[in-house]
Amino acid sequence: MRRVLICAGTGCVASGSRKVTARLKEELDRQGLAEQIKVVNTGCHGFCEQGPIVIVEPGDIFYCQVQEKDVPDIVAKTLANGEVVDRLLFKEPGSGQAVTRYHDIHFYAKQQRLVLKNCGHIDPENLDEYLAVEGYEGLKRALTTMTREQVIEEVKLSGLRGRGGAGFPTGVKWEFAYNSPGDKKYVVCNADEGDPGAFMDRSILEGDPHAVIEGMLICGYAIGADEGYIYVRAEYPLATHRLRVAIAQATDRGYLGENILGTGFNFKLKIKEGAGAFVCGEETALLTSIEGNRGMPRVRPPFPAVKGIWEKPTNINNVETFANVPVILRKGGSWYASIGTERSKGTKVFALTGKIINTGLAEVPMGITMREIIFDIGGGIQKGKEFKAVQIGGPSGGCLPKELLDLPVDYDSLTQAGAMMGSGGLVVMDETTCMVDVARFFLNFTQKESCGKCTPCREGTKRMLEILTRITEGKGEMTDIERLERLAKVVKNTALCGLGQTAPNPILTTLRYFRDEYEAHINEASCPARVCKELITYWIHQEKCNGCTRCARSCASSAIAGAAKQPHSIDPAKCSKCGVCIEKCRQGAIVKLTGKERQLVKH
Repeated sequence: MRRVLICAGTGCVASGSRKVTARLKEELDRQGLAEQIKVVNTGCHGFCEQGPIVIVEPGDIFYCQVQEKDVPDIVAKTLANGEVVDRLLFKEPGSGQAVTRYHDIHFYAKQQRLVLKNCGHIDPENLDEYLAVEGYEGLKRALTTMTREQVIEEVKLSGLRGRGGAGFPTGVKWEFAYNSPGDKKYVVCNADEGDPGAFMDRSILEGDPHAVIEGMLICGYAIGADEGYIYVRAEYPLATHRLRVAIAQATDRGYLGENILGTGFNFKLKIKEGAGAFVCGEETALLTSIEGNRGMPRVRPPFPAVKGIWEKPTNINNVETFANVPVILRKGGSWYASIGTERSKGTKVFALTGKIINTGLAEVPMGITMREIIFDIGGGIQKGKEFKAVQIGGPSGGCLPKELLDLPVDYDSLTQAGAMMGSGGLVVMDETTCMVDVARFFLNFTQKESCGKCTPCREGTKRMLEILTRITEGKGEMTDIERLERLAKVVKNTALCGLGQTAPNPILTTLRYFRDEYEAHINEASCPARVCKELITYWIHQEKCNGCTRCARSCASSAIAGAAKQPHSIDPAKCSKCGVCIEKCRQGAIVKLTGKERQLVKH
C-alpha cells in the first residue's frame, strides 16, 4: 500500500498541514483511492523552513510548502499516475536544481539520524507503527537478557553524554543512582526546553514519544526505579497531547504499569506540566517544581542521584538523552561508540535558526564542523550576506566568529572555545548583527529568568546588563570592559546553579572575539553593524531622493518632510529609527549613519 506522510508537527500545523490532510482524504475518497493509499500524520521532519511537507512512499518523493490547492495535482498525477509535480519539489539554494527524493536534498544528505530516524516517518499516535520499526526491542532485550548492572555498563560503553547541557556521562549518572540506597527511586525526563530558538525536544516528543518512554523504562529498570515523571512545558500542547496518548497506549499494551512484558518489572509514568520558567531547566529547580514548590535550585551536594524528588534517589536526563537509549540497547554500546569523536560519541540534534537559509532540525555526528552544519546543511546565509558569528548553546552558550567555522562540534572543542554544546540551539548571525547588542539581548533574557535565590546571579546579571545597555547607548567608558570581564568571571565562579554559572558566556565570548566592536561603541560612539539605535541616525541622500513620498507616507512618527517630487529630509528628534522608511524606499536613498558619519551630517 502506498503511503502519504504529512508533517503534523507544530511548525507545519501552523502553516496549514491539517487542512492539507483533510483535503487529501476528501480527494482520495472522490477518486476512489482511499482503500489503496494510507494517509499518515507524522511528527516534524526537520525541514521547518519548507513546511507543510508531504512525502509519498514508496519513492520518497518530497513535496514542500504544500497547500490545499496543490492536493488535486498530487492525487491525480503522483498517486494515480506515478508522475511528479515539479512545482512542489524542493529547489536547492544557489543552483535552483529541483530534487525529487528527500535523501538527495543537501539538508538531509550530511545528517545521521538516530534520534530523529522515526520523526516524520511514523504516526506518533500509533503504537503499532513504533513497534514496526523495532520499538520497545531495546526494552525487551534489557528486561529479558540483561541484569541491571549490564544495562548500565552498555550505556557506559556507548559513551553517551547528557544532551541537555553539561554533557555528563549518562551511564555514570545512572550508576550513581543505582548505587544510592533507597526503597524508592525515580526517573525524571527534563522536557523543559526554554532556550530562545530551540525546539529539539519538542519535536522529538511530537514525532516519536514512545522512544522517550522506552528510554525512561530502560533507565528505570537499570537503577531500580518504579516511577517516573516527564516535566514538559505547558507551552507545548501538541507534545503533551501525544505524550498522553503514547502513555495510554503503552499502558494498555503492557509496556507500562505492572509486570511489564511478564518480567515482574513495574513502572508508572506521569506528566508534570511546567509554567515556563527557564530556571526549571536546571535539574534541582525542576525537581523542586515537581514537588509543588517554586522552581529554585538547591545547593549540591547532595546530588539528585542521592537525594532527588522528596529526598529519594532520582535520575534525571533530558528528552534527547533518553531517546538515544533504545538504539543503544538494540545495536549495542560499541556500535554507538563508533559514531562521533573520541570523547564525544554519537550524534547531536541542532535547531538551526537565525540568518540561515535552511532553518529546521538537523541531527549530525559529533565532530562535524560548524562550516558543514551552516553551509552544507543550512544552505548558507540569507540574502547573500556574510557570515559573522554563531551562538551555540542558547543564552548560556557563546558566540563563535567566522575564524572558528572549521571547529569540530564536540563537547571539548566548544568548551575550549568558550562556548558549550548546551541543548542544541544554534543561532546564525550575519554582518548586520551587532555583537554587543547580542550579548545584551541574551543577558537580558537570563537576567529576567534568574530566580533570584543567589546573590551572584541576582545582582551580577543585573549589573552586567546595566553596563551593556550603557555601552549600546553610547554612554560607556573603557573601564566598563574591565568591569564586565571581572563581574562575568565572579558570577561564573560563584553562582548557585547552571543558569548563573553560564549566563556570562555570551559576554565573555563576544569580548574575546569581538572586542573591537565594544571599543568602537565606547571610543567612537559607533555601532559598526548599525544596529544600536542611540548610535545611528537615519539620513536621506538628497541626490538620490526623487520625492516619491513613500517614506513620508509610511512614517508613523511624522519625522519625514518634503514636497512631492522634491528631496525629503528626516528630523532626528522625531525619528523613532524603526527602519520602515528604508524598506519602503525604492531608490536606496535612505541610509543609517553612525560614529563620525553622524558628525559630518550634523555639520
